[in-house]
Amino acid sequence: MAQFSNPVLPGSHPDPSVCRVGPDYYLVTSTFEYFPGLPVYHSRDLVHWRQLGHVLDRPSQLPLQGVRASGGLYAPTIRHHSGVFYVVCTLVHGTRETGNFVVTATDPAGPWSEPTWLPEAEGFDPSLFFDDDGRAWWTGTREIRDGRTEVYLREFDLETLSPAGPDHVVFRGAMAESRWLEAPHLYKVDGRYVLVCAEGGTDFEHSVVVAFADEVTGPYRGSQLNPVLTHRHLGRSHPIAAAGHADLVCTQNGQWYAVLLAVRPYGGYYYNLGRETFLVPVSWEADGPVFSPGTGRVEVSYPVPDLPPHPWPEEDPAWMFVRTPESDFLSLDSGRVRLRLRPESITGLVNPSAVVRRQQHQSFHVSCSLDFSPAGPSEAAGMVLLQNNDHHVRLMLGAGREVTLVRRVGGQDEVLAKAQAGEGAVRLGVEAHGQEHQALVDGRPLGAPFDGLFLSTPVTGGFTGVHIGLYATSDGVPSDSWADFSGFTYREVPQGSSSCHQ
Repeated sequence: MAQFSNPVLPGSHPDPSVCRVGPDYYLVTSTFEYFPGLPVYHSRDLVHWRQLGHVLDRPSQLPLQGVRASGGLYAPTIRHHSGVFYVVCTLVHGTRETGNFVVTATDPAGPWSEPTWLPEAEGFDPSLFFDDDGRAWWTGTREIRDGRTEVYLREFDLETLSPAGPDHVVFRGAMAESRWLEAPHLYKVDGRYVLVCAEGGTDFEHSVVVAFADEVTGPYRGSQLNPVLTHRHLGRSHPIAAAGHADLVCTQNGQWYAVLLAVRPYGGYYYNLGRETFLVPVSWEADGPVFSPGTGRVEVSYPVPDLPPHPWPEEDPAWMFVRTPESDFLSLDSGRVRLRLRPESITGLVNPSAVVRRQQHQSFHVSCSLDFSPAGPSEAAGMVLLQNNDHHVRLMLGAGREVTLVRRVGGQDEVLAKAQAGEGAVRLGVEAHGQEHQALVDGRPLGAPFDGLFLSTPVTGGFTGVHIGLYATSDGVPSDSWADFSGFTYREVPQGSSSCHQ
């Protein structure tokens, strides 16, 4: 029988949410401080996904200015009802708008509406549930104290796009001393209301728990089988860890699946890729949902769903900015990417002149050609491996045509190597074999290999994975200069390969 491989969306694709409309499946994930926000993916078979666009692709929709690393957009939910798509989400640590909001569209590819901000909706990780009596319900999570949370329920007015009516506290956790009960999604299966939540926090102790009720407002009773899915008992050396934050979908053939997040540690309990989207079969028994029947854990591969296979043509990944751009600094010209140098630096909580994409493989090669003539000592352009403003790698061509490899850890820069570049374009690159990274200049190693563990989420904190891209700055000084990039390539390096030369 044909198999599919997990994750179905590699790289930083956390907090997945999915809905089905006829034979089509639509999925969104969190994007935190990156713009555009909330990618929309489309599939016909739950295995092959293509990106349609983003929910929030206009600066007016998404005020991320000044948002700290791993702030921004948390845990979206996508649902469809009566011809309308709804996405609800939370903007965390916003410096302008902040909190929960809802946007709508009749086409998942967009355009999506401006956000309706919901100050009356407390907490985070919202979801919507459309009951078969025509009523809509908002579920959310709010903190009680010190990581203790509760899930609450309110009716949702589809005319005003806001919660209405009384507040119902429906669940406070499955385990004794439960912490970080969150990500509630509500379903109705065989006449019974099923509440699926995450519990334990989004790292090693992550889990999926469920509760049931005969009435939508409760009382909800936790399953005696909780947690219904977790990997915390498998140890930190297991190839998949931190499984949780599940959303369920039923296929047109009556099969059930869950999309959820998990991580793939390597080099120890470290993961530079961030939290990724996995697909898991689900069956139903009298006790409720059974995740990954027969094994009870997220597997690297499963039989493909009973759906017509539907691969898509291979597409270039969508590029993103760091926070919302407030001025034009990007130009696309005859296959070149041109970045205007600005005073903003990638070390600050600003929108730098940078475009990035997700790291999607544990071993990879990335390179590009740079045509750039620095006009002053503060000007530099090159590549960045970005975990956040305080943890990243910069490979930059600067004054005197000197290429500098800089490692930034905990907000402190360390120069690892330097080399003199010749005239004309220079090709910059990085090749990684697991956690061993080698910088390249014109195909030759620059300095010694460096350890990438400091780019891992368990080291840096936060919720994102590494993003790789192009960067230019005049570092606090106004500039009229541009940097021209061409021939950008990113590819997986086969496991066991030893070459670091291109």
